[in-house]
Amino acid sequence: MKYPKTIRRYCPYCRAHTVHNVTIYKKGKERMLNHGRRRLERKKKGYGSFPKEIFHKNAKINKKTVPVLECTECNKKHYAKSYRVKKIELQEV
Repeated sequence: MKYPKTIRRYCPYCRAHTVHNVTIYKKGKERMLNHGRRRLERKKKGYGSFPKEIFHKNAKINKKTVPVLECTECNKKHYAKSYRVKKIELQEV
């Protein structure tokens, strides 16, 4: 899917239509001391295999990609509608 790098959209912070720069959302690096990681490590400790069964019958082959819109006026970021596509390509219009 082709998506523009700059797009004119409504900014909820400025309350007006402004030009936005578009990037794709990326997950940040997980901290090793957060609660979910500590819980999983505690559950795996002293156990022969993975604590939960690994689901193999996956129906969906694509993850949803979320475009992040950054307003050029106020530099605030908000999300656009997410798409379930194999590849998203940002291009100049």
